[in-house]
Amino acid sequence: MRLALSCFLGGVIGYERQSRRKSAGLRTNVLVCLGSCLIMVLSEALYFDVEGRTNADPARLAAQVVSGIGFLGAGAIMKEGLTVTGLTTAACLWVVAGVGLAVGAGYYAGALFTTGLIFATLGTLSRIDEWVMHDQNLYLKVRTQDKPGQLMHISSCIDDLQLKVRGVKVKADEDHSDILCIDFEVYNHRGLKGVIVVDAIQRIEGVLSVDVS
Repeated sequence: MRLALSCFLGGVIGYERQSRRKSAGLRTNVLVCLGSCLIMVLSEALYFDVEGRTNADPARLAAQVVSGIGFLGAGAIMKEGLTVTGLTTAACLWVVAGVGLAVGAGYYAGALFTTGLIFATLGTLSRIDEWVMHDQNLYLKVRTQDKPGQLMHISSCIDDLQLKVRGVKVKADEDHSDILCIDFEVYNHRGLKGVIVVDAIQRIEGVLSVDVS
């Protein structure tokens, strides 16, 4: 029953992650939760088998889950240009392991309540963040010559305008291999007009065009 419940709760959280096309989706979260539950059940079983004959600690195996899950979390964190992604996914894997341990230990109420809070946090708060930040974001599409350090020059220009880069995507132009297409998501907390940002970036040597939306 505990193993089945851990699969279900891990699947609930994993479904939310997969619906947002995150790297650790349904199967990953189910496996993490199930594995944690199995280790917790095993810890208790081993303890009951030797109870009274040794001072075995049933929490030792569970403690290794908490620290060992960091390997999966580290693999989920990626650096793309100036943006670090995967932090929420890594944290999700860590807390899913906790849910599995709780189910394995028989703390069903805590596991169910935590799963509800996780699902609400991942789903609701991300929508609130998108709603609050949407009107203050600028989306820049920059076409530039592929030169060493060009991305850093453009990023420094944006920093000089006291704007915050929230996301960067770089790809080669389909028609010209020596031209890069760079998409910036910029947090415009100063409320600068787009034309000011475009003018500043177009002054950089090698920049061919800048579109803002």
